[in-house]
Parts: sequence; structure tokens; C-alpha cells
Amino acid sequence: MSARVKPFVPSGKDFELAKRFFKDLGFSVKWEAPGYAELQHGSAAFILQEIDNQILQENFMVFVAVDDLDAWWKHILDSGVLERYPGTRAKPPTEYPWGNREVHLIDVGGVCWHFGG
Repeated sequence: MSARVKPFVPSGKDFELAKRFFKDLGFSVKWEAPGYAELQHGSAAFILQEIDNQILQENFMVFVAVDDLDAWWKHILDSGVLERYPGTRAKPPTEYPWGNREVHLIDVGGVCWHFGG
């Protein structure tokens, strides 16, 4: 028996901007419906939901397991999203007290994405 998680991630104020951000980061859109879009990169998938709740977004975090964290960090930098999307920011690979080495990326809505092994 297996299970997968596919979170509903809030888009913030601008759903279309958030969708472009993730596409520029390398995610592909699997399907769309009014106010929703499933995005996928490899085996990682989530549903972008058109909702703007600043408290939710600033406290929402998603962990994405990646095979090569340094390559992901380079991918984030090379994608140009940090320059093109105001308000986004990222922290380079860092070793955390909980035992993970992670990259943290804040998306256009304020959600914190943890990329790690």
C-alpha cells in the first residue's frame, strides 16, 4: 500500500502570476480549471489554488525531496525567478538543526518551499 500527498497551495493575490512563476521554475501545468491548476516537476505535484490569505501563505510550507540539492539551487538561480518576480527570495543550501540540508524559496504568494534530500 502506498500514498502520495498533493497539497493545495495558495496562489496569493495574482493566480496567473503565481502560475507563471512555477512554470518559469520548471513545473508543467497538468490541468487547469477556474481557480485551480495542477503543477508537476518530476514526481512532485501540487494544486495551485486561487486564494489570497496572507496569514495562511506566510505560514504555509511545502517540502520537496530532490536528488541533488546543489543542482536545484543552481536551477533556481538559472531560472531567473528571483530577479523577475518581486517579493520572491531564496536561501542557499544550508544545514539545519533538524538534520536536513535545504534550500528555502519564498514564492510570489509568500509560501515557503523547502527543497532537500
